[in-house]
Amino acid sequence: MQRRGDDEQELLTPGQVAKRFGVNPKTITRWADAGKLTAIRTLGGHRRYRASEVEALLEQSVEPRREDDGDGAQWR
Repeated sequence: MQRRGDDEQELLTPGQVAKRFGVNPKTITRWADAGKLTAIRTLGGHRRYRASEVEALLEQSVEPRREDDGDGAQWR
């Protein structure tokens, strides 16, 4: 993880973000291109992502798991 700027914002590489979501790093790049995540470019042109934004997206993507509703069906 990297820290940059006056506010010490934590930045993550595409690989680090992908590991948190359990997806391929190219998926993270596609999400950024689609506007799902904001990519920050380094001076070398590499993408970095704010840890706070990644954590917020993780929280949104986790659906609460519901138990058996009595009909034998389980909800996820």
